[in-house]
Amino acid sequence: MSSGRTIVVGITGGIAAYKAVNVVRAFVLRGDTVHVVATAAALRFVGKPTLEAISRNPVHTDLYEGVAEVRHVAIGQSADLIVVAPATANTIAKLAAGLADDLLGNTILASTAPLVIAPAMHTEMWNNAATVANVATLRSRGVIVVGPGVGQLTGSDTGAGRMEEPDSIVVAALAALDAADRTAGRRGDPRRDLAGKHVVITAGGTREPLDPVRFLGNRSSGKQGVALAQAALARGAWVTLIAANLEVPAPASADVRRVGTALELDAAVTDAAAHADVVIMAAAVADYRPAAVRADKIKKDDTGDSLLLELTRNPDILAGLAAAGRPGRLLIGFAAETEPDADRLLALGRTKMARKGCDFLVLNRVGWTEGFASDRNEITVLDRRGDIVCEASGSKLSVAERILDLIV
Repeated sequence: MSSGRTIVVGITGGIAAYKAVNVVRAFVLRGDTVHVVATAAALRFVGKPTLEAISRNPVHTDLYEGVAEVRHVAIGQSADLIVVAPATANTIAKLAAGLADDLLGNTILASTAPLVIAPAMHTEMWNNAATVANVATLRSRGVIVVGPGVGQLTGSDTGAGRMEEPDSIVVAALAALDAADRTAGRRGDPRRDLAGKHVVITAGGTREPLDPVRFLGNRSSGKQGVALAQAALARGAWVTLIAANLEVPAPASADVRRVGTALELDAAVTDAAAHADVVIMAAAVADYRPAAVRADKIKKDDTGDSLLLELTRNPDILAGLAAAGRPGRLLIGFAAETEPDADRLLALGRTKMARKGCDFLVLNRVGWTEGFASDRNEITVLDRRGDIVCEASGSKLSVAERILDLIV
């Protein structure tokens, strides 16, 4: 589904320029037309071929290219949204003064589109009186400033000035675009098709403690659940992410609730799902937990050459949510199986769907090198009747978009 939007991503010369690649990628995956306007300094950090490959369009850098088509004005005139990430202290100063000595400055001055900037610089530069005044000036003109965050900077420095994560920038940018549409009386972005909806997503893998230092766990990284959260946020949803031992950062704009064990996840998702419109159970939940947890470390000198563990079954969280379902709430389950045969894998999925009672079941094969902890996924989605209603493969973000398309 294409949103029909033209988005300009301005990239300036800071070390955080590498993160801008994922900002561009997120807009492209939504179906937007993305034009990158990079400063000469930006290209010292990220190469033009990378930006062109990700944006799927030529990258514009030179003020004096395309003079016959008045490119220095045309790009800004055609933009529905302009995002500058990273926005360095120098760039912010130039924007506040209205300078246009490069293509990016001209593009911004020639545009009436919403402008979103994501500052990135060292803490001393961010706190400098000149930068503080320049940011205040831009905000007074309606420019949306996203961040900066607090964290690790270049080298060993830490503090305020870290560029916000790409998903947070994209979510803020789309919100600015929605606000501009409403003000102008235009129909909103069709990709904001989850606006006003509460989506609860579980992600990661639970860990069941044996003692203070050991646990029974699984290889789920949480990448698919986090991708679902990012995609839902970009579509305007209010997202509650039940995060079980994630190995990737959670989206900053989500309501993140950290859990460790299956019982903790059960309590958290039951509470969050009470008022949810959609619940997506993407986490890998342990079927069993130790019947007893040692208060001190289990020592091999005390157990000998073998160790017997007694396990007890955890509650079936997905089936429990389905049994307690309420009208109007969609419940989507995940089933990870190692079965290599496609027909038998499908049969396993249909059996599980009948047992779980959810609205849709996302079936995917996992193994030593696929599914868990990888950047790609391949799924088949079944409905209540066991019929295949969707098949998708690719990056976990693109798979997430296909799942949300089905939900919508």
